[in-house]
Amino acid sequence: MPRLLGVDIPNDKIAVISLQYLYGVGPRVARELCHKAGVDPNAKARELHEDELARIAALLDKDYTVEGQL
Repeated sequence: MPRLLGVDIPNDKIAVISLQYLYGVGPRVARELCHKAGVDPNAKARELHEDELARIAALLDKDYTVEGQL
């Protein structure tokens, strides 16, 4: 199960939906994250590579107020 910012995101859902399990990330922000990180929004979360997860985590830390900060 992929883990972002200390939260396990669901394996079997597509990336755009899985990212919404982070507090503060809605549909619009999830789509923006996928676009900025160069991640296929329709890929299953379990199919994301470590470097893709790292890019998403870096964007979340840098550009968005989510989870722990809220």
